[in-house]
Amino acid sequence: MSTPEIKLDSLLQEDRVFPPPPEFARRALVSDPEVYARAEADPEGYWAEWAEQLHWFRRWDRVLDWQPPDARWFVGGTLNAAYNCLDRHLDGPRRTKPALLWEGEPGDRRAYTYEELHREVGRAANALKGLGVKRGDRVAIYLPMIPEAAIAMLACARIGAAHSVVFGGFSAESLRDRIRDAEARVLITADGGYRRGGVVALKRSADQAVEEEGGCPTIEHVLVVRRHGAAADSVGEAEMKAGRDVWWHDAVEGADAGCPAEEMDAEDLLYILYTSGTTGKPKGIMHTTGGYLTQVYATTRWVFDLREDDVYWCTADVGWVTGHSYIVYGPLANGATVVMYEGAPDWPDRARMWKTIEDYKVTIFYTAPTAIRAFMKWGTDFPAQHDLSSLRLLGTVGEPINPEAWIWYHKFIGGERCPVVDTWWQTETGAIMITPLPGVTHTVPGSATTPFPGIQADILSLQGECIPTGGGFLAIRRPWPSMLRGIWGDPERFRETYWSKWTGKAVGGSQPGEGVYFPGDGAKRDERGFFWVIGRIDDVLNVAGHRIGTMEVESALVDHPSVAEAAVVGKAHELKGQAVAAFVTLKEGQEATEELKKELSDHVVRKIGAIARPDAILFAGDLPKTRSGKIMRRLLKDIAEGRALGDTTTLADPNVVQRLKGEYEAKES
Repeated sequence: MSTPEIKLDSLLQEDRVFPPPPEFARRALVSDPEVYARAEADPEGYWAEWAEQLHWFRRWDRVLDWQPPDARWFVGGTLNAAYNCLDRHLDGPRRTKPALLWEGEPGDRRAYTYEELHREVGRAANALKGLGVKRGDRVAIYLPMIPEAAIAMLACARIGAAHSVVFGGFSAESLRDRIRDAEARVLITADGGYRRGGVVALKRSADQAVEEEGGCPTIEHVLVVRRHGAAADSVGEAEMKAGRDVWWHDAVEGADAGCPAEEMDAEDLLYILYTSGTTGKPKGIMHTTGGYLTQVYATTRWVFDLREDDVYWCTADVGWVTGHSYIVYGPLANGATVVMYEGAPDWPDRARMWKTIEDYKVTIFYTAPTAIRAFMKWGTDFPAQHDLSSLRLLGTVGEPINPEAWIWYHKFIGGERCPVVDTWWQTETGAIMITPLPGVTHTVPGSATTPFPGIQADILSLQGECIPTGGGFLAIRRPWPSMLRGIWGDPERFRETYWSKWTGKAVGGSQPGEGVYFPGDGAKRDERGFFWVIGRIDDVLNVAGHRIGTMEVESALVDHPSVAEAAVVGKAHELKGQAVAAFVTLKEGQEATEELKKELSDHVVRKIGAIARPDAILFAGDLPKTRSGKIMRRLLKDIAEGRALGDTTTLADPNVVQRLKGEYEAKES
């Protein structure tokens, strides 16, 4: 399938520039812009300097073995991610330093020092061993935002088992698919988790995943955290299956805290994390140990200007890569104090986030543009009720931030004194790739600015030509330590998805295109050399910072017995960035009703999860198709966003799209 060149005519010109605040720059960890040139002159030596700051059981023999698209970093070196996040901090003052400060939505709190977290991870690791988990196995984790989520991840890393964390908002079917693909032996879940005052029945979904529709034959045990007990009548006590299900407190609290960390090769698998693609099957992204830990350690330290006395809060869920890299592995490898919050940002009221910042004296706050736009909509009265003077740095992640949201964040949350680091990266990159360095970079609202030192990003045309200024395809031209090592069980898809964009082309006039990574995003570079990431150019939506494949939603809709055909597109949404709009053709004899719309919407939620619920469903007698039968989603997107229709000359029946446009506009009015 050919990909068109990208048009960026709608991108606004942004002329506001913000230098690093002088007081911040004076104390910043990085204040010399020469770090970029030094990293560029010797990238392998630069990354080796970062790796030296970690604990290695055995030092590597060479930094990089690059056989495109396969990379091996720190070849021959051995280490352990959990050891680096915990054990190495125990010989000094960090032993009694707070590692994790957790608050549940109802207001319950727990705090762990590094010594205490180390002890809990050791117990959990021994409990997993007691359930038969060994080095090389996979463990699925399906938990709310509670300390046990981080503890379970680190326990897996400690014994050399790869974890596969599944977002607690995903459905039983989505969980089942991921467990089956990874062939996990143990599932860790909870009886429930709190969200907007209610309880999400995770154990019920876990049981459905493991038991219904063929189940998960590789699962031997389900380890269950008691989060709420029988406090919520609507959920009730979790049903425990004898011989399979084990309560976390029974298995973990009595276990020995002493568990030696496995000596892992730098290229041993640390985790699998599933992300949406252009087909209906999610991709199991593989991250290994040495390179991944090196880059999340480095980026956490420099991007957030992390100091010993900081209190750091990333609002992501551990079910997403941001939670892996910037709640667990990056901050804890740096010995940071991390805040973790379970619930919704507007419960019991819309000041919850700001109250949390005030209560914990948070200094670094890292959140998503979707959340910032919601905060803007709620107004400035809520943050004004609380003391936010502890903040010294703000960050954004998950999607491009629009300039006005950036300005609001800078003014009303940061008090115009805090640098804003707008970060671009993705599940596949593992760590931050394009970002300001807050003590060096002049920031521009809406731009992620420049690649992190050691990262070689570029803007390319379809032919592989470099585009010095203007729009094209974002590309990474050199391997980086935290890069994905493959798609679990599908090496051909790995090559085709990420490394085939410029195959056979001489990128930049000389570099073989086979070694150039394509992240799937369109971008432009301005006259300053700053990068502006525009968003996905494939059939993947970015809904509130969460990637959702259009094919996944279409497959869920067509799975319903009333549906003959479906096409899904993203439409602009004030808060979420993009929302799901679905065009559905029913089977003969099926009646298009509002009740059926709700049924289809609920069906998508059951199949995928609430994040994929369509904002709009339109019943269509037919869909716009080319003469070869391909659905013209570009035209459907024009309809959903109320734009003038694009070129319809290749349609088999041009009248179809006009009828749809009229029906959609009538529905929206």
